[in-house]
Amino acid sequence: MSRRALGAWAVSGGTALAAGLPLAPAALAQTPPPEPTRLVSAGETLRPEIVGDFGIVAAGRHYAVAAGTQMLMAGGNATDAGVAAVFAAAVTEISHFGFGGEAPTIIYDSGARKISVINGQGTAPALATPDRFASLGIIPGNGPMGGTIPAMVDAMARALQLNGTMTLDQVMQPAIKLADGFVMYNFLAEVFASQQKATAKYKTAYDTYYPDGALPRVGDIFRQPNLARTMRTIAAADKAAFARTKDRNAAIQAGRDAFYKGEIARTIGAAMEADGGLMRYADLAAYQGKVEAPLTTDVFGYTVCKGGFWSQGPALLIALNIAEAAGIAAMEPGGEAYLHTLAEAIKLAFDDRNAYFGDPDFARVPGKALLSKAYAAQRAKLIGGKASLDHRYGDPWAMEGGERPTPAFTPHMLKKPPVPTADTTAIEVVDRHGNLFSCTPSSGWMLGGAYIAGATGVPMSNRMTVFDLDPESPNVLAPGKRPRTTLSPSLVMKDGAPYLAIGTPGGDNQDQQIMNVLLRVLAFGQPLQAAIEAPRINSSHFHGSFAIKKDEPGVLEIEDRVPQAVRDGLAARGHKLDVLGPFGVSTGIVAAGVLPETGTLRGAADVRRERYVFGW
Repeated sequence: MSRRALGAWAVSGGTALAAGLPLAPAALAQTPPPEPTRLVSAGETLRPEIVGDFGIVAAGRHYAVAAGTQMLMAGGNATDAGVAAVFAAAVTEISHFGFGGEAPTIIYDSGARKISVINGQGTAPALATPDRFASLGIIPGNGPMGGTIPAMVDAMARALQLNGTMTLDQVMQPAIKLADGFVMYNFLAEVFASQQKATAKYKTAYDTYYPDGALPRVGDIFRQPNLARTMRTIAAADKAAFARTKDRNAAIQAGRDAFYKGEIARTIGAAMEADGGLMRYADLAAYQGKVEAPLTTDVFGYTVCKGGFWSQGPALLIALNIAEAAGIAAMEPGGEAYLHTLAEAIKLAFDDRNAYFGDPDFARVPGKALLSKAYAAQRAKLIGGKASLDHRYGDPWAMEGGERPTPAFTPHMLKKPPVPTADTTAIEVVDRHGNLFSCTPSSGWMLGGAYIAGATGVPMSNRMTVFDLDPESPNVLAPGKRPRTTLSPSLVMKDGAPYLAIGTPGGDNQDQQIMNVLLRVLAFGQPLQAAIEAPRINSSHFHGSFAIKKDEPGVLEIEDRVPQAVRDGLAARGHKLDVLGPFGVSTGIVAAGVLPETGTLRGAADVRRERYVFGW
């Protein structure tokens, strides 16, 4: 029975029944209504889109969402909530992200009407040079040799100083309580079980995560006393400085410096040196993150904002430009032509990512040409009726003006055996003032064996492995350089007003999965939750970022909810389909934003990876 029919029944018979009146024979003859749980609305999704007018937090786990929500309820804004959620995730999502990792962030300040990128990606230690890894042929992703300088604490301090209203002491309290003990959940328990042997390589990590060799079980209270002590040291330095100066920014700086310049940093540096790592106290003491303007493109009437060429973020802008130039907005969403065009645009953009992106402090990047509409139109002409099985690198230098100032670099796969890589989380917040917070924290993960520096409880980064060792590469390893990270938060604006914060885990998948969703929302006006749950594709064509930089030309992951006829058509075009389960693409998008028509808020979370969203 439809909702309209149910209403008619209520008027004709249900109301009388509720009032205790006798029913007319005609009413008795009507079909009884179904159970309320059987009502189905148009466009129903597996989980509801969250709406409200106060604030919404979307993140990887309920613990992070709860930490952010507590800050909103205490009068904080989106940045206060986002920073609290990041710290909570560093405690409770250690399968994907730990306290010594990184946290690239994009913030929209509704008061200043300004977008800022906090790069949040640590740099290589001073001792890290290509010759250190020449005999290995790759840079390991685990252990004391795998880490860039921990950037998360610096990035969150800068976020608070830039757009927050609270102190580090305030926003860290939920995370400190979680470090004192949180209830172990199933996914993390399974990761602990699978990584016990790998973690045993590093005694401090094994003692932290498997005390007395015990395997944490679902429902156990899991405690991290060393990490709790480290966080209390940071919070106490912030609190003491605020009590002394009444200057919030100075207090945040004092808390931040307690991590990078105090005993914590000395312990990390000493542990690294003792365990054969490259990081030293001086690296931590000298580290300074950056606040930058975003890179942007205007597509389908919206402005999409990303980090710089030290990240893969601009690849999303390039791919969106190419897809728009190829006429994707006139195609049927999810249809054969649409998915073919989407896949080919991604392949072209990510090949250019590998050939041209690198830390702009060290590498010359033809960014003006790469992000131009003219370059996108040129690249879009390469999309034919068949899937390309070749790597097609563009020539942006010709459009940038002048001769190429650097040697040509051809990305390639290395010959060493692959090693396990792990993943990431994502945190998106919107508040009632229209502030947006988008952060993609990562590293310090357990897969392959976490490395914890001394008695700090801090699992260290795994991001060095993203560097290249080829001297011609714009992403070649160098001391003080940022690896071209896969971490890629996103903001979307509409006519200069806040619209959406969106992000996902997924390594090389991140921006192409965000693109899957954004196309449906921006070009076709689909509801946010429905767009997130829609069937997806994911290209493995281009060279990956980690370990051996593997490529699989023409391979396209595709969820089996894509109709068989569409899959057959894509296969006939030459795509090498890897058919996954109904929600099988390895991703977990979360998003929060503002409906421009009403000024009200909305948020959504992927059913893939058990993402979580809450607010009102």
